[in-house]
Amino acid sequence: MTTDGRGDRRGFGALLRDLADGSASLVRGEVRLARMEVAAAARGLARGTAFMAMGAVMAALGLLCLLTAFVLVLGDQWLPHDLYWLAALIVLVLAGAAAAWFGMRGAKLLSPGKLAPDQTAATLQEDKEWLKQQLTSGATSS
Repeated sequence: MTTDGRGDRRGFGALLRDLADGSASLVRGEVRLARMEVAAAARGLARGTAFMAMGAVMAALGLLCLLTAFVLVLGDQWLPHDLYWLAALIVLVLAGAAAAWFGMRGAKLLSPGKLAPDQTAATLQEDKEWLKQQLTSGATSS
């Protein structure tokens, strides 16, 4: 038996109960801290995503302005009689071809064959063979 700060004697059960209560409050505090950290990280992630989306929108608007400038220059400087509709059609075909090329390239890079972890699968197979060899050599040696 031990004594607490007031000089009272406490039993082993009381000490265990105090330990359990202290451990539970410690775990609750850790969970509360983890929740606060995850919430802060989520807020940061949301803000970062919003800024990235705004940057992408601004880049798309800038690209539209650039394409419009190409249409105006092509129609005004290089085509006879200010054929802006033809200039717009030419820019549309060129931009469409570029978009198709980027799309096909991206689809090829995202194909399941490109995303499969080939080296990991190979090393796992090697590990499996090694383990099989170790098990069979251990079984025959005893």
